[in-house]
Amino acid sequence: MASYTRRKFLKRALQMTAFAVASKMFPFQSLNALAQTSEDYKALVCVFLLGGNDADNTVLPISGQARSDYDSVRSSLSISASSLLPIGTVNHSTYGSTDYGLHPSMSGIQGLSDNLAIVANMGNLVEPMTKEEYRNRTKERPLSLFSHSNQQDQMQTASPGESSSTGWGGRIIDNMPGVNNPSTFPTGVSLSGSNKFLAGSPSQAATISGSGGFQLSGLGGSFGEARTTAVQEMLDFDTGFSLVQHASSIFSDGLAIGEVINDALRNTTINTPFPSGSLGTRLRQVAQLIKSRSALGMKRQIFFVSTGGYDTHSNQPGRHSSLLTGLSEAMTAFYTATEELGIPQKVTSFTLTDFGRTFQPNQRGGSDHAWGGTQFILGGAVNSGIYGNFPTLQLDGPDTTDSRGRWIPTTSLDQCGATLATWYGLDPAELDTVFPNLSNFSSNNLGFV
Repeated sequence: MASYTRRKFLKRALQMTAFAVASKMFPFQSLNALAQTSEDYKALVCVFLLGGNDADNTVLPISGQARSDYDSVRSSLSISASSLLPIGTVNHSTYGSTDYGLHPSMSGIQGLSDNLAIVANMGNLVEPMTKEEYRNRTKERPLSLFSHSNQQDQMQTASPGESSSTGWGGRIIDNMPGVNNPSTFPTGVSLSGSNKFLAGSPSQAATISGSGGFQLSGLGGSFGEARTTAVQEMLDFDTGFSLVQHASSIFSDGLAIGEVINDALRNTTINTPFPSGSLGTRLRQVAQLIKSRSALGMKRQIFFVSTGGYDTHSNQPGRHSSLLTGLSEAMTAFYTATEELGIPQKVTSFTLTDFGRTFQPNQRGGSDHAWGGTQFILGGAVNSGIYGNFPTLQLDGPDTTDSRGRWIPTTSLDQCGATLATWYGLDPAELDTVFPNLSNFSSNNLGFV
């Protein structure tokens, strides 16, 4: 029975690694005790849309031949041109000058158009690829295209040609060691559980629940203090086994980091109203932690939040409208919160998703797994506009893998990520370390920030 208990304890302790391995020397004082000036501050906030967002109904043509091609295929999923929210004009290689608009549920995002960049037809790529090169297999394809788990993994790791244990957010942190000295509070913080995006080597992120802070189950209520004391005494007990002692140390440090985060979330007020729902709650928590940046001694931070429901195989119109309403309202509130904090130019949020969806609807009023899609970049430092190239909206046109309209990306994740990393302060000499396939593309900076 004792050996079973020890294994169970070790397993639980290792689960706390995300809190603690970043440092065993973190000064676990109160927030006020850590206060310092931190004017040189920048933060990246990744908003991951789990399931694969339908890009063709997120940003779409308003008029002209592009609109005609859209209407001829989208049928049951079509959104009327008159309801779209104008967002910009593109000189399209096929259609010429074409006006594009946002889904009508995204009025909040449209209202921030001066601080918004749209990256068209972006996705995982090992190297640039044409339709002929895809079909003839003369260029290397990303592994397991159209698979949720694989494409989520690749979007977070920027390693479409091979498996990786680290994410590109984590590798940015790895390659900027000491940026937050003397504080050793983790640079990466996930509000949506463990993920590949912030996994580094050696750096690890603090991982907390989106419902609010961190606390072990059973330590609340009238017996919470006594139970907490008992747990700490267990962790301090010298078992004589070095592995158990090491695990206890990690677990103890994890609890301490959790308390610092709880302190920030409990005692930091954000006046900006956020929408209800998980994404609004998580982005509010990000804003609270950013407000605590000086108290935590932070000059650079990377955050990860996710929200689900984007796998719209059926009944898409109503579901997608609700999803985009929630996304727009939450990201708009978050931007407004950075204005409240006086640092909109120091915080850049951006979306990622598994993949886009088929341009051709399926038979269930939805769309299926595809490839390239549209992403948003929002922040006070953003150079507004539309970047990259929207696909030609033809089922057997120049940009599709097959007859259903799965768009081959014309902008790579590496290019988009490298642009963000450069703004964040990563040494350009380290870009190829973070994005191994970046050298395959003509530009490593898209200029949107």
